[in-house]
Amino acid sequence: MTGTRYVLHAAIVAALSVAPGFASAQQGESYFKGKTLTIAVAGTAGSGLDTGARMISRFIGKYLPGNAGVRVELMPGAGGVRALEYLYSVAPKDGTYIGAFATGPILEPLISGRVVKYKTSDFTAVGAIENDVSFCVTGEKSAIKTIEDARTREVTLAGTGAASSTDIFPIVLNATMGTKFRVISGYVGTQETVMAVERGEVDGRCGWSWSSILSSKPDWLRDKKLNFLVQLGLEKHPDVKDAPLALDLIPDEAGRQMLRVLVAPQKITRPYLAPPGLSAERAADIRDAFMSAMNDAELRAEFLKVVGDKPSPTSGEDMQKVLDEIYATPPEVVERLKAVLNNIR
Repeated sequence: MTGTRYVLHAAIVAALSVAPGFASAQQGESYFKGKTLTIAVAGTAGSGLDTGARMISRFIGKYLPGNAGVRVELMPGAGGVRALEYLYSVAPKDGTYIGAFATGPILEPLISGRVVKYKTSDFTAVGAIENDVSFCVTGEKSAIKTIEDARTREVTLAGTGAASSTDIFPIVLNATMGTKFRVISGYVGTQETVMAVERGEVDGRCGWSWSSILSSKPDWLRDKKLNFLVQLGLEKHPDVKDAPLALDLIPDEAGRQMLRVLVAPQKITRPYLAPPGLSAERAADIRDAFMSAMNDAELRAEFLKVVGDKPSPTSGEDMQKVLDEIYATPPEVVERLKAVLNNIR
């Protein structure tokens, strides 16, 4: 190559290397190099949220462009609202900060009495660890065996507090499908409600997720010691075919819409959110890395060992659709739901 041609060739290469598209592609391939992704856990140390986040933290970094470092920090408080508000107003919007939540904060801006500046659908959905289903169940000592029994006879259920699913679901089902659930509230947690059912103090409990039953009382599943009255989800759990879906039993559309607001978040159990305003490119990076981590054979094996089941993740794109649908609920349905919930507060 002559000197003139060499100089011309070098100039063309240099020009291409700084062209916007070329530079953007290079940056995209290494965007997270030298950066740290922070996962803020809206819960306490050792909780299910914390355990899941620490599992993901060991895998997600290698699937981000440039192989980011990953750290987990705890941010408990106000049932996850503290972390949600930090994500909304303080956290960087550059793809380096996401939050791990329970499902409660998903609905809180919609049905709470306080005034908030945001909807959860404003945030960037990263993905969710599980697509879960909850149930209303009774124990083997109970005479209540089916949902039809619960429509004709009083059913006592163990509850853990007015804001919990154990107390909310029975009241909403009473209002929408004529069940006769009576909640005995004040039990400290899942184990206490389980013992109450075992001792025959109550007939059963509502709002008990499949993943929680599997981890806390797998022997009850094995030995068929539970009567599954009704399923609380957008669709039936594949391992519980006989129990009807609550949404199929509610006669009016307004009632179904009201219950749908409550059960929709179960499809996105243990959700991960990034701040609003994330660029499309960064959102895609985070979402792809999350799903790649959740499908990593090593993570899935560890999850099975710790939790007792494999994860059933929802992608960020599908999670965003669920959030949009929840917040598109007609205002009159939301107000009716608030009125029902106010009766237990």
